[in-house]
Amino acid sequence: GNNADNLREVGMWRTVRRREIGESSPQSSSNFIRAQRARSLTLANHKEIRSAHKSAVNTLQIDTSEARYLLAGASDGSVAAYDIQQSSYYDRLLNTSRHEALFLVDKRIEQGHRHAVSSVCWYPIDTGLFVTGSFDHYVKVWDTNTTEVVLEFKMPGKVYAVGMSAIASTHMLIATGTEDNRVRLCDIATGAFTHTLPGHRDGVWAVQWSSSNQWLLFTGGGDGAIRFWDIRRAGCFRVLDQHNSQIGRRPPVVTGKLASASHIRSLQKARQQSLHSDQLNRLNNSTALDWKSQRQHHSISTKTHEHATAHYGTVTGLQTTPDGFYLLSAGTDSRVRLWDVESGCNTLVNYPATRIRRNWGTQIAVSSDSSLVFIPSANIIQVMDASRGEFQLNCISPLLQLCPTEEGLLGVFFEKILTTSCG
Repeated sequence: GNNADNLREVGMWRTVRRREIGESSPQSSSNFIRAQRARSLTLANHKEIRSAHKSAVNTLQIDTSEARYLLAGASDGSVAAYDIQQSSYYDRLLNTSRHEALFLVDKRIEQGHRHAVSSVCWYPIDTGLFVTGSFDHYVKVWDTNTTEVVLEFKMPGKVYAVGMSAIASTHMLIATGTEDNRVRLCDIATGAFTHTLPGHRDGVWAVQWSSSNQWLLFTGGGDGAIRFWDIRRAGCFRVLDQHNSQIGRRPPVVTGKLASASHIRSLQKARQQSLHSDQLNRLNNSTALDWKSQRQHHSISTKTHEHATAHYGTVTGLQTTPDGFYLLSAGTDSRVRLWDVESGCNTLVNYPATRIRRNWGTQIAVSSDSSLVFIPSANIIQVMDASRGEFQLNCISPLLQLCPTEEGLLGVFFEKILTTSCG
């Protein structure tokens, strides 16, 4: 308690002093402060987002263009947006900023969803559009300014997840996961389905685009499988196997400092070059095999590959690290796993068991320096070290979902949305 606070304060003043005398750079000082704040989450007592929904909030997303507007979807079929920076009014008596909904669309309007909203997604470029998916079998694209539906896609079953790539520059595709076992890609530009990706043997509960490659899509299903797709090519090119672990020493997720954007880009470029070199080597080696042995090997490996599982239960949540090197997954087997995206290997980080809801998707959050993982577990947030799997702290109750913000985290309660502050 007090000892930990005192140690943090001493460390903070040491950082300030080193910055004053020029021993540390502005970037390293900023990294240290962010790391300290992320490890001292408490429930904010100065800000309250007043939920406009009449039932449980199922899903959240904050826009990536301004990190200002929160989109929320609820079990009563309603969708609302909130400004989390500019408050609606300030309660001087309680010293609290209150944030009311900017708008609410629900089943009372003709175009509203008739059943629970399971997933929401902002258009990545700006906040002029947003996407919703619902148990009423529809994915809808809304105009934020008019709160009217501009496009809708009829799905073959309940919609569990929707997602758009935050880095895409050449496509406007919405990845959708439904109770049908096919992943479908909807194109906002044409208003049509462009891809149908078969492979899962049960409903698709989680979709996640790569944070470093606009063509790479990850999906998780009720069959316990996590599949990798390159949407430029036919078929799934990788199915993760929980028994396929990282060979040799696993590179650390973090180095203790937040890498600069240029450093992350150089690492990504080096990895891509390494991957390309490996692919060429494999191709050259394969030409030395005769055609018959290639066909036999392909038949055996494909059969094993197709039935591999990443979890012993439904995969309900996927999240990439900001650098795109790693993928986190959560399942109803109460396990959280960290995967190396390049090799497809389970890194065997021993995260504590979690209590994942079986009827909804799971939103996983990762700190900006990839050092901490935030998992909703029953009525708390579990905060864990990403590279070692160690508990950092438990906080907040009774939580359903969460997502990261510039100031901390947003936690969703059964009928309320509250914020947590980073100290």
